[in-house]
Amino acid sequence: MAEINDSICIKTAETDEELCGRGYVHCTAWQEAYRGIVCDRYLDTMTVEATTARARQFPENTLVAKDKDKVVGFAVYSPSRDEDLPDAGEIDAIYVLSEYYGRKIGYRLMNEAFSRLSEYDTIIVWVLEKNERAIRFYHKYGFEFDGSKKEWKLGTPVTIVRMIMKRG
Repeated sequence: MAEINDSICIKTAETDEELCGRGYVHCTAWQEAYRGIVCDRYLDTMTVEATTARARQFPENTLVAKDKDKVVGFAVYSPSRDEDLPDAGEIDAIYVLSEYYGRKIGYRLMNEAFSRLSEYDTIIVWVLEKNERAIRFYHKYGFEFDGSKKEWKLGTPVTIVRMIMKRG
């Protein structure tokens, strides 16, 4: 467990309770951060049960940020899923509840994920094209757009763009 600040710590998700917390953060953070970016109807139909089921289905490489016993953020990391960058690491997801913004929890989650991806010289992340807050966050780490885009249907079509960072 790595101490973040005050009562918050970052650790690998190990218990079902932590995976349930990840599911809660996933659903809540999407609804908080993506209003005006993703179709409201899609966001309104998201459920904690569905995001918790997904967390339980894919528990590997999950870090959680906890305020005492409450999960307030999470990050998921892995080898790249992109065929054109097979030797890269990937930040699959990173979310923090809005009430915890400004406490550097996202930075601490990212730093820990980077340390877990230390064998990779290249790290990628996919981000919603209109998610300016996240894009600013990734730019601070040195991520830059590489021109790759995909369209997702989240109620209505949205564009996600790939950002890449080379270390060393």
